[in-house]
Amino acid sequence: MGAGIIVLIVVLVLAVIMLAKSATVIHQAEKGLVERFGRYKETLDPGLRFIVPFMDTLRYRVDMRETVIDIQPQPVITKDNVTVTVDAVVYYYVTEAKAVKYEVANFYAAISKLAQTNLRNVIGDMSLDETLTSRERINAALRDTLDEATDKWGVRVTRVEVKEILPPGDISEAMSKQMKAEREKRATILEAEAYREKQILEAEGDKQNEILVAEGDKQAAILRAEGEAKAIENISTAGDKFFVGNAQLLKQLEVTQASLQDNTKLVVSDQSRLINVLGLGEALTRTQPGARTQPKTETKPK
Repeated sequence: MGAGIIVLIVVLVLAVIMLAKSATVIHQAEKGLVERFGRYKETLDPGLRFIVPFMDTLRYRVDMRETVIDIQPQPVITKDNVTVTVDAVVYYYVTEAKAVKYEVANFYAAISKLAQTNLRNVIGDMSLDETLTSRERINAALRDTLDEATDKWGVRVTRVEVKEILPPGDISEAMSKQMKAEREKRATILEAEAYREKQILEAEGDKQNEILVAEGDKQAAILRAEGEAKAIENISTAGDKFFVGNAQLLKQLEVTQASLQDNTKLVVSDQSRLINVLGLGEALTRTQPGARTQPKTETKPK
């Protein structure tokens, strides 16, 4: 009876141990690679998973997230025989956990060396100026090459970024001087253009001012001429009216004088302008104050 209890206890303990060894947890963004007696068996997804104890082994945990590898700075010779130091980083993520562990022995070392080799190839076909101004071109060429090479490893290269390209010290100094000269040149050109624009604007302003002054003088001259013409017209009209009436009266006087010289008797109405000229209106008024009919004056010759 006691031996049976001992055996039962041993069995229960073994069962607990086997259960503990068979249960495993795969974390989010991971995949587990299981081997049975050293041979790949299956890939476990995230969550609580069970394997056969003492037969299966959780050999690898593969991170499926995007990862970055820093490529060590290295000297590279450009097409025009200038040695530059290039530093880059590679971004990638695993697409197939089995391939990244069983298709390449050391993925990190392999992709690092591959990136360094392709950096030499790409920059070796470019001049120094192209290297310094064509980072996007270098990044795209490296990404395409690395992505194609790592496809069989179950890895997808998303992008490659060249962090820094350092030319030799003497060339850097010469480039700094050149950049300073270019900046001074641009500053001089901008100052000259600003001065030219200022002169043009001032000339345009003077021109517009002269035009406005001339327009004002023109309008003033027109108004003065119109005023003078109007005055002359009024004088002419008044002269015409005055001289026409006086000329008629003068003619009447001449006729009267000629008649008096011939001892001619004239009958003149008291409403005639000749009465006023001869000064007879007042006399007629005194002689005929209440007359209602039109008076007539007789003039006899001496």
